[in-house]
Amino acid sequence: MIIPVLLAFNDWTLLFLRLVVGLIFLAHGWPKLKDLKATQQNFGMMGFKPGWLWGTVVAVLEGIGSVLLILGLLTQAFGLLFAVEMVVAAVWKKNRGMGLVNGYELDLLLIVAGLVLATMGGGRWALGF
Repeated sequence: MIIPVLLAFNDWTLLFLRLVVGLIFLAHGWPKLKDLKATQQNFGMMGFKPGWLWGTVVAVLEGIGSVLLILGLLTQAFGLLFAVEMVVAAVWKKNRGMGLVNGYELDLLLIVAGLVLATMGGGRWALGF
């Protein structure tokens, strides 16, 4: 059942979702960009080969993509890219024996949040599409 009065808040909800998801990825991406060499080495040690490539891709996606998501620029594209990144992270954690609790629960939440943004867009308060 849809409560019609709540539909008036769709754009605000998308704004808050963009802000929270963007801040989470910015908090994780900024340190990766600041020390890109260590990020690249870490990705290689985690088994993502070549580490320099995947470390750079993730650092740029999280560091720059998060700011664009917060602003509402290319929201659908970055929502999808973040969802894909989190699918890889969740599978990687699950394959290493990490469970849902203290493991990949945040990854699952970010997958769904990314898919919502990919399908719904940034809302009225986004700067772009």
